[in-house]
Amino acid sequence: MSDEVEPGFVRVRLDLSYDGKEFSGWAKQTARRTVQGELESALQTVMRLAEPVDLTVAGRTDAGVHARGQVAHLDLPEEVWAEHADKLLRRLAGRLPHDVRVWKVAEAPAGFNARFSAIWRRYAYRVGDQKGGVDPLRRGHVLWHDWTLDVDAMNEASKALLGEHDFAAYCKKREGATTIRTLQQLSWERAEDGIVTATVRADAFCHNMVRSLVGALLHVGDGHRPVEWPGKVLAAGVRDSSVHVVRPHGLTLEEVGYPADDQLAERSRQARNVRTLPGAAGCC
Repeated sequence: MSDEVEPGFVRVRLDLSYDGKEFSGWAKQTARRTVQGELESALQTVMRLAEPVDLTVAGRTDAGVHARGQVAHLDLPEEVWAEHADKLLRRLAGRLPHDVRVWKVAEAPAGFNARFSAIWRRYAYRVGDQKGGVDPLRRGHVLWHDWTLDVDAMNEASKALLGEHDFAAYCKKREGATTIRTLQQLSWERAEDGIVTATVRADAFCHNMVRSLVGALLHVGDGHRPVEWPGKVLAAGVRDSSVHVVRPHGLTLEEVGYPADDQLAERSRQARNVRTLPGAAGCC
């Protein structure tokens, strides 16, 4: 499969953010409000297009999940891009609802694919463990955990999860999809205001992976499970009923990373391959 743009078209990159509270996730649905649905409708309207546009996104966020650094692309006829490029950002600001904003639109370099060219996605999950609860002004973006958290213990437990593994124990299985991922960073930090933030970065994530990892590590942080437990769950390779998938509102897609322009096409090609762990039998 090639990422070459059809003759007469331009690939356009969009950088955007949204508050996920009122959205049923990214992916468009017939009867539910979604980020993709709102964006595609706005783009078609402001550019007066006869046909709907089709967005490709770096990461499909679930219902209630926020994004600060989401990336998407679409292909437009050259004449449409030439006519609207300079005005598109301002017109989208006037047409889009207030819980989704596009911050940048630009012609993408050759070989760019918002999804397959990405080399990492970075999420943050924010938790408050103060006895009185979460600041009402932040309640839509911070999970309240009714136990004091030991950040050092959570960081120690996180070490066993780093690297390339089959994360089947922390993912909701989807038919035909691999659960092998490379977890590049998983760290916890308590800020001066008391909020504990998990930074989670990987080449890609499978369904519910971040929220499951956070759920397991919160059990360690509050003393209900030993430091070794999350690693043992990973090694078992099956879903554990003790791993709680935490609520989505504490999760934010913060940033998507891409390689240098001359490596975009090769990265896209590699990302489409079905992965297996070293020594494992191949699969289709």
